[in-house]
Amino acid sequence: MNEKKLILIQTALSLFYTHGINSVGINEILKQSGIAKKTLYNHFSSKDELVLATLIYRDNIFNQWFKATLDSEVSGEKSILAMFNGLDEWFNNAVPELSQFRGCFFINTAAEYSEADSPIRQYCRAHKQEIRSFIKNKISLFIDDSEEANTLTDIIFMLKEGAIVSALVEGNNNAGKACIPAVTKLLSLN
Repeated sequence: MNEKKLILIQTALSLFYTHGINSVGINEILKQSGIAKKTLYNHFSSKDELVLATLIYRDNIFNQWFKATLDSEVSGEKSILAMFNGLDEWFNNAVPELSQFRGCFFINTAAEYSEADSPIRQYCRAHKQEIRSFIKNKISLFIDDSEEANTLTDIIFMLKEGAIVSALVEGNNNAGKACIPAVTKLLSLN
C-alpha cells in the first residue's frame, strides 16, 4: 500500500476511534497526518470511502489478534475461555496493536450510520459475522450437533458483545473476566 495512503488510514482510524467519525473532519485528518488535501482525494473520493478503508484496516488488525487469542489454546472449550481473558486484556489496555480501549470500532461506527444498507454498516455487519464464525469454528470442535453449536455460538457471541459494551459504557474493565463463570457453566452443560 502507498505510504501516504497508509498514513491517512492510520491517522483517520486513530482520530475516529478516539473522537467518533462525525466529530472528526477531513481538515483534522489532514492536519494530524501532514498529508495534502489533493493527496487525500487522490486516494479517497469521500470521507465515507476513508471510513470504509479504516474499517478494513482495523478489521485486519482485530481479526489477527482475535484468531491468535482463540488459537492460543488447543481445545475448543479452552479457546473460548481464552477469548474472554483476551477481552480482559484489551479492556485493560494490554493489547498494544488494538490501541487504548474505546469500545468496538465496528459497534461505534455502526451507531453513527443510521442507514442499514450503507456500505459502512454492511461492512460492520460482515465483521461481526466473521467474528461469530471464528467462535463457531471453536465450538464445533467439541459440539457435533449443528443446531446446538449454533445456539451456543449465539450465546457466547452475545456475552462477548455485551462485555465490550459494558466495558465501554459502564467502564467495567473486568467485564471479560466477569463472563467466565457463566461461560464455564455453559461449556460444562454440553
